[in-house]
Amino acid sequence: MLRVVFIALVVFATIYAFVDCLQTDRRQVRIMPRVVWLIVVIVPVVGPAAWLLVKREGTSGGRPPQRPRRPPGPRGPDDDPEFLRKL
Repeated sequence: MLRVVFIALVVFATIYAFVDCLQTDRRQVRIMPRVVWLIVVIVPVVGPAAWLLVKREGTSGGRPPQRPRRPPGPRGPDDDPEFLRKL
């Protein structure tokens, strides 16, 4: 039973890493080209682990993701003094 669970986890990790590699933006793929990563990911246990470690390290860069800044000003018509003067 334990062997079946291990095999299922390896298959799931391989499929997840393969699809994640395909969907990752080209500029975020580090160290090797994507085609090479897809070949490496197919190697059981080592490939998905390598992809997940490199991807996790590469996407954050040690900093939290930055949100795009919103332009200053009113967010809705009821916050806009000019709109309220026209009423």
